[in-house]
Amino acid sequence: MVKNEVRDPTEPGLGDARAALIVLALAVFAAVTTEMAPVGLLPAIGHAFGVAESTAGLLVSLYAVIVAALAVPLTLATKRIAGKRLLLLAMGSYTASNVISALAPSLAVLAAGRAVGGVTHALFFSVFIGYVTRLVPAAQTGRALALASAGATAGFVLGVPLATALGNAAGWRAAFAALAALMAVAGVLVAVMLPDVRSQSDERRPAPGRLRQMVTVIGSNTLVFLGQYTLYTYVSVLLLRSGASSLAVGPILLVFGVFGLIGIWSAGPRLDRHLRGSVLVILAILAAGIAAAGAAFPVLALVIVAGAVWNGAFGAVPSIYQTAAVRTQTTSPELAGAWVNASSNTGIAAGAALGSVVLGSAGIRDVAWLAAAFVILAIVMVFLTRRAFGS
Repeated sequence: MVKNEVRDPTEPGLGDARAALIVLALAVFAAVTTEMAPVGLLPAIGHAFGVAESTAGLLVSLYAVIVAALAVPLTLATKRIAGKRLLLLAMGSYTASNVISALAPSLAVLAAGRAVGGVTHALFFSVFIGYVTRLVPAAQTGRALALASAGATAGFVLGVPLATALGNAAGWRAAFAALAALMAVAGVLVAVMLPDVRSQSDERRPAPGRLRQMVTVIGSNTLVFLGQYTLYTYVSVLLLRSGASSLAVGPILLVFGVFGLIGIWSAGPRLDRHLRGSVLVILAILAAGIAAAGAAFPVLALVIVAGAVWNGAFGAVPSIYQTAAVRTQTTSPELAGAWVNASSNTGIAAGAALGSVVLGSAGIRDVAWLAAAFVILAIVMVFLTRRAFGS
């Protein structure tokens, strides 16, 4: 439990740090949209290079595998470098990744551009989470992460449909070009508006109980992302096979995004006081929504309703696991963020790969059943481990 603290009047509160948190939210929006942009562009990319949608979907897996493998090592290797400098390097590297992707003459070059983004992403989120936690008092960590992570949610569920709509209207290369421009703008704002914060100076040797709590948080997070991206990687396929036109996919995903923002807005104020209860409710809604999408297929209207519920619940997922990991106090906020980042992307990579196999061999409905099963396993893990998600 987090004890009540007497706040130092010189220490910034959530209100004092709001402008910096909004800049970080924009940066993370651009980062997540860069990561997930291929989700809505798979049909167009596959057609451009003459490969199947399931093969194009492996671009998501490639990115995620790199992040999962490098998040912790890169965080450890750069722990003595100032966080703001690392953020600026990340913004520049993301921009380069999107430029390479926009200009790629072949699938191999596109994969190389995505690899550059994956290496960047491996470091970015650990620095981001540590930066947020150092901007506010410890008792406000959950709300601060919810505010800044709204950018992640917006990237997952707004950035992807916007990139999809642009890609369908002007070509998939235009979507990556727009992301390169957005990253450049985010880099300028980071340089101008973010204050310097102290470095990773609070690494500690965890007690065995706390280490078990961190393992539980990371394991549950992996299962949730595994379930989400088993299906969400192929959400455009789900919608198209339910009867949606290619031009309608972007607007439908935008609707899903609105519900995702509602989800994080609803959950944010509860994370510092009722974390475990919030996690159980959110994951139950997520599992029900994914299962409903499978049951509703191929009735488009019902698939859209189920998708709104499912993505509304997922909107709060990034911030709840970031908050839980930091609150275990197992290690520095940056390294806690690195483990969350690595486990999330392990789930994304495995989910995209599993979804590809099941989509090719069975069908999109079976993809949904499998996705829901993974989220249910995460619920069981949270239910059985009370202390790992203490407020």
